[in-house]
Amino acid sequence: MPLDLTIEDRVRDLNDRYRHQGATSVLEHSLSDPMVGDIALVSSFGAESVVLLHLISVMAPSTPVIFLDTEMLFAETLAYQAELAETLGLSDVRQVQPDRAELLVEDSENLLHEANPDACCDLRKTRPLDRALAPFDAWISGRKRFQGGRREALEFFEPGTTAPRIKVNPLAHWDRSDVADYIVNNRLPRHPLVARGFASLGCAPCTSPVETGEDPRAGRWRGTAKTECGIHLGPNGLIRSAF
Repeated sequence: MPLDLTIEDRVRDLNDRYRHQGATSVLEHSLSDPMVGDIALVSSFGAESVVLLHLISVMAPSTPVIFLDTEMLFAETLAYQAELAETLGLSDVRQVQPDRAELLVEDSENLLHEANPDACCDLRKTRPLDRALAPFDAWISGRKRFQGGRREALEFFEPGTTAPRIKVNPLAHWDRSDVADYIVNNRLPRHPLVARGFASLGCAPCTSPVETGEDPRAGRWRGTAKTECGIHLGPNGLIRSAF
């Protein structure tokens, strides 16, 4: 990796070179471009995760896949994760959990999500992910512009929110029909909760089904102003640690 370039310079160069490429080309080149460096895929194994997981399984099945097990996930998500890892032949899935000592001090009764959901996300998602990503220069995210909010102007490449690390968003320009068509055309298994109205999946206490016509992410932290778990927010977003 060119050590004389800042992360902003590298992101600018990558976006300039790949701006007019498609998702598969961006992903394929991200796995080998020296401007990107060592890379991992971060996957929730949620409602749409199978698309990137399948693409990685075809291109480079030994790519590290980081799965954040917050210990508050649906049982169906844990079963789906195991099923996909085996079905797709992903050989390096790393199941990452919160630090036991931190849980004991900050959320010993598993009720932090009720009092302070931002702090809960920081404890169970942000900090474990930061630790898991320590060996890597970049990570792959499944975010897309059609998901709205902070994602509407998403680029293929962007600076990470903590360490000098690049975040890659290969599916940034896909719309909802692209995702659905890819899953159908490749006969990929859906998360079992999708059929029960869960369009976007996170931790069980903070996720609910959506009604027809609702935004797919309306079921995340319903009834609050919270829209992101924290791993995608920069210094002007969520305060990453409440303690």
